[in-house]
Amino acid sequence: MKPVTPLLTVDAIIIYNSSIVLVRRKNDPFKGVFAFPGGFVEVGETTEQAVVREALEETGLSIEIVKLLGVYSEPSRDPRGHTVSICYFAKGTGILKAGSDAAEVALFTIDCIPKLAFDHNHIIDQSRVDINGVLSKV
Repeated sequence: MKPVTPLLTVDAIIIYNSSIVLVRRKNDPFKGVFAFPGGFVEVGETTEQAVVREALEETGLSIEIVKLLGVYSEPSRDPRGHTVSICYFAKGTGILKAGSDAAEVALFTIDCIPKLAFDHNHIIDQSRVDINGVLSKV
């Protein structure tokens, strides 16, 4: 019998033009709220492949993964049910444009991050040292 487990997702904190890329969600949950680009891992792909795919689909950017930031598994982090997210830190290149699940894509400085969907503000807070380290080199 197959075990019932949480769904696996990926998120990306992308640095582009010295700013952080956020997408305004087109769909529920959190419709109209900014979030990191990301989504569900498809069967047969790695989490690294999934985050690269999701970033391209939602932002138009190609990304280079800098590092794994963490694994976020609080059962209440997604109102649709228990998800576990693998969050990556990445640098983006290309032309920024909203796509797939994104109603809008926008750039924010680390000091002007709005209230985000899911647990993304918590992730930003835990990642400030990494973000500031990369931004200081840009």
